[in-house]
Amino acid sequence: MKLVIVSGLSGSGKTVALHALEDAGYYCIDNLHLELLPAVVGQLRQAPQAGYSEAAVGIDARSGIESLDQFGRIVNEIRAMGVELQIIFLYAELETLLRRFSETRRRHPLARRGIPLMEAINLERDLLGVIADHADLAIDTTRTNVHQLSQSIRERVRQASLRGLSLLIQSFGFKYGSPVDSDFVFDVRCLPNPHWQPGLAALTGKDPAVIRFLENESMVEAMFNSLRDFLTTWIPRFESDNRSYLTVSIGCTGGRHRSVYLTERLSRHFRELRGDGVSTRHRELS
Repeated sequence: MKLVIVSGLSGSGKTVALHALEDAGYYCIDNLHLELLPAVVGQLRQAPQAGYSEAAVGIDARSGIESLDQFGRIVNEIRAMGVELQIIFLYAELETLLRRFSETRRRHPLARRGIPLMEAINLERDLLGVIADHADLAIDTTRTNVHQLSQSIRERVRQASLRGLSLLIQSFGFKYGSPVDSDFVFDVRCLPNPHWQPGLAALTGKDPAVIRFLENESMVEAMFNSLRDFLTTWIPRFESDNRSYLTVSIGCTGGRHRSVYLTERLSRHFRELRGDGVSTRHRELS
């Protein structure tokens, strides 16, 4: 049996993630109390013919601090049953969460106790810290829309199940902030910048003119070779450590030229080696 635990801050996209998994064929249960999880998993394992061989469960802070403190023990208990378990944790920046609650006019689950919204978000972050510490995949949804999150969840869970490790290579712009949900962050701002070349500023690293410019720069080729060799060496070490997810982020100033070019090229290289286990994302082009 495969089980995905989806948790995270309210407003970060847990419901979207569960809907994405449901669309992918998973039997989904939302807002399950953590202490009920072993019993529910036991029941699902007894009826695989009913379509319960792949299940996803949403866990949030309403389980309470006493139960959440037992998260590690409960996870070990479930894995001892022979269950293939993946844990996904979603979060977003405070300002983004505040805006989302304002736009939807929904109440925060912990705010029902009379706690102000900002205080409720911070309390929830503390309560769920133990789950975040155990997460196989942490996703920052601050700059991710509903469709992007759904696609990412479906792709990465499927890849981890099929290939053993789901590799995401993404580009970004440092001027918009570094992606904190990365395992590796590489800074390529030292490379020649197409932005300052006539006619290239409005293009991206996917356009032929930008590609030709960067391919003619020896520093770009050296950077690609270094990144390729580094990842070729260390990806197998993560796999041998039973990691399900690995996120590699490549940043330039605006996230449109150099980082996009290298992300595309590295993705092609590792897709040839690993097949469908590689995803590509360009944060600033989304």
